[in-house]
Amino acid sequence: MLNFIYYPVSWVMLAWYKFFGLFLNPDSGVTWALSIIFLVFTIRIFLFKPMANQMRSGRKMQELQPKMQEIRAKYKNDQQTQAIEMRKLQKEMGVNPLASCLPALVQMPIFISLYHVLRSFNRTGTGHGELGMTVEQTRNTPNYGFGATEVQSFLDARLFGAPLSAYIRMPEKAFDAFSASGSVDFTRTNILAVAIPLMIISALATHFNARNMVRRNKARQAADPKKNAQNPQMAMQANMMNNMMLWLFPAMILITGMFWQIGLLTYMLANNVWTLGQQIVLFNKMDREEEEEKKAKAEAQRATAPKVGQKPKNNKKKGGKKKK
Repeated sequence: MLNFIYYPVSWVMLAWYKFFGLFLNPDSGVTWALSIIFLVFTIRIFLFKPMANQMRSGRKMQELQPKMQEIRAKYKNDQQTQAIEMRKLQKEMGVNPLASCLPALVQMPIFISLYHVLRSFNRTGTGHGELGMTVEQTRNTPNYGFGATEVQSFLDARLFGAPLSAYIRMPEKAFDAFSASGSVDFTRTNILAVAIPLMIISALATHFNARNMVRRNKARQAADPKKNAQNPQMAMQANMMNNMMLWLFPAMILITGMFWQIGLLTYMLANNVWTLGQQIVLFNKMDREEEEEKKAKAEAQRATAPKVGQKPKNNKKKGGKKKK
């Protein structure tokens, strides 16, 4: 179903593998790991602008809270009109609530595609959706953008002693595909020694990235409670989302990480490192933009304010003749 994404993901990863293979050992696990890491960086570079737009949209949504509460109060018994007025207000202010979903909507299919591509390097499994190939067949079958030579190189590569497409719960009978001679040079302990630290670091990084975001939002709300006020329902939803980001998402990495290949855990770690750096850049950028907006508004108010000693203009239209 996602074939149209599997190929581009494999092509980008292959391009970085070829690039790093010019300077490093092409059969090294480090070379293959770098191809995955720079696949992440390539995707996130293209998502940098949408992420900036998402933060701008979130800031504008906070500014609209007082007006949105007025609409809710005015049309509390007419949900349809309330929704129409909300959309009208958002359109007038150039706010698109769906913009906040775009980065996640793009990254999720890529994550699933990378999982499938890494899984397809070793096709000896006989479980659901697996092909049950022999070791010889799987080592000589292309994997989307990767030819048979790259497939063999990937299967033979080791990252700190473990194959990149191995995972904690992998059946031992699938280990044979990682060696052309049939003599397996690693154990499940090697997989655990690499996968568990990657899982823990990725979970902690996810937690601290979320904590940075939550701390910033709370600080902004505390700085201007009236402007950033939320109704009880929205406050409850925001608190629920904060708890999910802080605790549920990291816990999911620890639970599902047992089924993720080491290459996919490498992807997750690289993604979190990028997010940490991106937060620093975008937070500073948003703060500068907000400060410039405040200065522009203050300058506009000063320009339209009457000068000292000048009588304010009365713009009201003159009425009819005065009664005697």
